[in-house]
Amino acid sequence: LRRIKASGLKLQLCTNETQATRENFVRKLRAMGFDISVAEVTAPAPAACHLLRERGLRPHLLVHDGLIPEFAEIDKTNPNCVVLGDAAENFTYANLNEAFRLLIGMEKPVLISLGKGRYYKETDGLKLDVGAYMKALEYACDIQAEVVGKPAKRFFESALAELGVPPEQAIMIGDDIVSDVGGAQQCGMRALQVRTGKYRPSDENHPEVKPDAYVNNLAEAVDIILQQL
Repeated sequence: LRRIKASGLKLQLCTNETQATRENFVRKLRAMGFDISVAEVTAPAPAACHLLRERGLRPHLLVHDGLIPEFAEIDKTNPNCVVLGDAAENFTYANLNEAFRLLIGMEKPVLISLGKGRYYKETDGLKLDVGAYMKALEYACDIQAEVVGKPAKRFFESALAELGVPPEQAIMIGDDIVSDVGGAQQCGMRALQVRTGKYRPSDENHPEVKPDAYVNNLAEAVDIILQQL
């Protein structure tokens, strides 16, 4: 990341992190030695708050406890929509059923999902992501969720707006074949997939999404990009 910044290229981190506020997410990265500011992070929760205000929606939150401060200034009385994030241990039957009951009881149910990833990787292995629970509520309520995070086009457009560049001048580097690569390409960006993180060899046979290139790691991606400047 230092090499990218030193080259004069603009940098934006696009994350579907929904277990922590952007401030805490950046604090964690800075503790690891990364020179990153909150303004250099595009995340689903702030985008969702903008959407809620824009449409006068009052959410019932099924999110991780660590994310709740992002919605502190949002009216949550008498909910008229459900916002779903990676709630981790809060994904209990009781909590899912409460969200289901609220949605099924609405004349025009609105389900907003902070991403639709299938799974993610932590140090102890792969874990179910918010997309699995989003699909369950979609099926039970016969509705379609509005996705705010990756791979939604609006999410990548928000990141491009932060950078101040058109999509054809941007490259996405990520480990998720659908959310990172597919989402960016649908927005008109080029995309590289790293063979690290949640990458699996089967990704290279994906029937719909083909990265512009595969790289073994982030450092290799940076080498390729800087060589082409």
